Amino acid sequence: MHSALSPIIVSGADLIPETGGFGLYVHWPFCQSKCPYCDFNSHVRAEVDHSRWQAALTAEIAHFQAMTPGRTLDAIFFGGGTPSLMPPDTVEAIINAARTGWRFSNAIEITLEANPGSVEADRFEGYAAAGVNRVSLGVQALNDDDLKFLGRMHSHAEALRALEIAKATFARYSFDLIYARPGQTVDQWRHELETAISLAGGHMSVYQLTIEQGTAFHGLHQRGAFQIPDEDTGAALYEATGAILEAAGMPRYEISNHAAPGHECAHNLIYWRGGEWAGVGPGAHGRLVQSGARRTFAQTRTPEAWLTKVETTGHATSASDSLTAEGVAAEALMMGLRLTEGVDLKRFNRQTGGSLPDFVDHDGLQRLLDGGFIQHTPERIAATDAGRQRLNAVLEMLLAR
Repeated sequence: MHSALSPIIVSGADLIPETGGFGLYVHWPFCQSKCPYCDFNSHVRAEVDHSRWQAALTAEIAHFQAMTPGRTLDAIFFGGGTPSLMPPDTVEAIINAARTGWRFSNAIEITLEANPGSVEADRFEGYAAAGVNRVSLGVQALNDDDLKFLGRMHSHAEALRALEIAKATFARYSFDLIYARPGQTVDQWRHELETAISLAGGHMSVYQLTIEQGTAFHGLHQRGAFQIPDEDTGAALYEATGAILEAAGMPRYEISNHAAPGHECAHNLIYWRGGEWAGVGPGAHGRLVQSGARRTFAQTRTPEAWLTKVETTGHATSASDSLTAEGVAAEALMMGLRLTEGVDLKRFNRQTGGSLPDFVDHDGLQRLLDGGFIQHTPERIAATDAGRQRLNAVLEMLLAR
């Protein structure tokens, strides 16, 4: 059974080859403070020896370049942590190191995540001079009360100033917002989104607040210090987000990401389309094809242990394994079904060495098609909007073999 898919326009197709593309992820693990909702590998340190970190990050890049000679890099992404705490000369050294061992594509996207605090915003010109051509700002909310609740160190006024500087400095910029905050209604969120649209640079990442194990919010929530909107309100907020941003010319292209055509995040498309990337820095993960096998790489997680290991051995890979064909297929579906465009089946077949029926449960697929959670054509398989809202359940049914 097949159902029609609407045409999807994703500009990353112009930037990224059929393989899914090749990228570099650079993890900067340090923050000024730990946000109470954050479960990322981020750490607060009183001092950072920037010269040692610059040398170690460039050394680990050289390690992966030796494994991938002659490759063309489609994207670099500085994530964290708070990469805007890096000195611009460190960013420049990393970009130059990447250019030394790999070719840069003509349309390479170089993104740096930044906090809107005034100190970081003042560095934007330095990052642009270093080669950064896209910045992603962690705004998270457009009022001071909610910024305080979320543990953000910047104010609403500082966020607006940082957005103004980003607009004046970079060809492309994006910012993040978090919804489903305590007491938030659909009407309140609609008003905030309309304000955000007036500030947007063609891309917005909009995440639903979730309570993750190991975060400060988890303990507070368990003790009843606050409540987040119930499941029905969360679904209504999600649906309102899609409708409002699509009407503004920024349709959803991934569960939490919206963009005008031509403004999709090329680096994240590498992940979601099953491309390859080298991951450097504490806790970074990578995927590289070596001798015909798709391999996973994980770097040592603790910053100090990572730094010592790189200085000793030239890299800090703590685990590396080859994925089976089943593992490649499962990962391709878990990542690709997040996208509105879904999974390109020619690419899926090439990456797995098989075809979709070899890896999915036939009865589960049929039930998902009949229920309107999946669309399937000879060219691709995609989750519907209803399916993306329930993606974990969809994947469980699809991969139940």
